[in-house]
Amino acid sequence: MHHSIEIEHLSFAYPDGHPALHDVSLSIEPNEKVALVGPNGAGKSTLILHLNGILKGQQGSVRVCSMEVSSGNLGIVRAQVGLVFQSPDDQLFSPTVYDDVAFGPLYLGLPPDEVQQRVAEALQAVRMSDYAGRVSHHLSMGEKKRIAIATVLSMQPEVLVLDEPTAGLDPRSRRDLINLLDELPITMLVSSHDMLMVAELFQRMVIMDKGRIVADGLTTQLMNDTALLEAHGLERPCMPEALSQ
Repeated sequence: MHHSIEIEHLSFAYPDGHPALHDVSLSIEPNEKVALVGPNGAGKSTLILHLNGILKGQQGSVRVCSMEVSSGNLGIVRAQVGLVFQSPDDQLFSPTVYDDVAFGPLYLGLPPDEVQQRVAEALQAVRMSDYAGRVSHHLSMGEKKRIAIATVLSMQPEVLVLDEPTAGLDPRSRRDLINLLDELPITMLVSSHDMLMVAELFQRMVIMDKGRIVADGLTTQLMNDTALLEAHGLERPCMPEALSQ
């Protein structure tokens, strides 16, 4: 069976000996949207960085789109896994928005007309078509986050992975981003402390703590397990009645 993400018995320790992941197994199906939650230091970001080979586990395996994440195919894997960092400034470095979004397709060696089409489609997907000529660093945080998402959508990945997408956003920008993530028809893994967003947007929630997956199930059920949440440094959000059903 084809999984968009398949992690089996993954363990990882940093060079200083600090263990970050312990026997982590996780599978995500095509077009499934999954939230990854847990306290600081739980291992969420470390896990995410294994999905495109930035980090490599000492034990276990990681497969993306049925491909083993290994040194021999990192280029292909990274084209399939669109990783959006918490800070958009880590991904925006070109003179204009167009150049930032075009960087990936150009790196793939695509012809100019296809690059142009991909940029147009990616900017349209994040509702930023009018910003192609703007300077990325002059944009608001919410606008930068949208452009950062467009930079990976232009690669036409199968999987979109986001680290704390709503961090640092004002209420309007946060709402706009939540609506955008809801609309995107793509497999998605999102690490977040925004439990209200998780409750609204994701049917499935994975809880990590101390490098392990401690719970994996329906968001509605896990959100109602107050003891579980408290045991792992999480709080049930004050949810509108429609979300708590």
